[in-house]
Parts: sequence; C-alpha cells; structure tokens
Amino acid sequence: MKVVVDRVLCTGLGICEAKAPDVFEIDEDGALLILDPNVAPDRLKQVKAAADACPTRALSLVED
Repeated sequence: MKVVVDRVLCTGLGICEAKAPDVFEIDEDGALLILDPNVAPDRLKQVKAAADACPTRALSLVED
C-alpha cells in the first residue's frame, strides 16, 4: 500500500502528523511531507486513522 496526498485539498492542518508522526510531517511552510509513502503493514492502522481523520479528505491509500 502507498499513501498519497491531493495537494489541492490538503490545507496542512497536521491532524495526519498527530495520528502518524512517523509517516507525515508538516514543514515550516505548512506543507505536508510524506516521510515514507510505502505503508508498512505494522503502520497501516495508523495511516488509515490519519486518512480517516483528515477533514479535507486529502489522503488516500492505494495498492502498489
């Protein structure tokens, strides 16, 4: 699985970073960085929670 961000929808609120700090980071300019787009099985639950919590629905999981 990979996590992708729709840059048009993302507003940089940082909820995803709070839910999965090993995967997401908001940089100093307020832009979302995906630290590792390849979601390891042990992080899948965490990344799904981050995507579900995104108020703009900017995050999605896709099959490799």
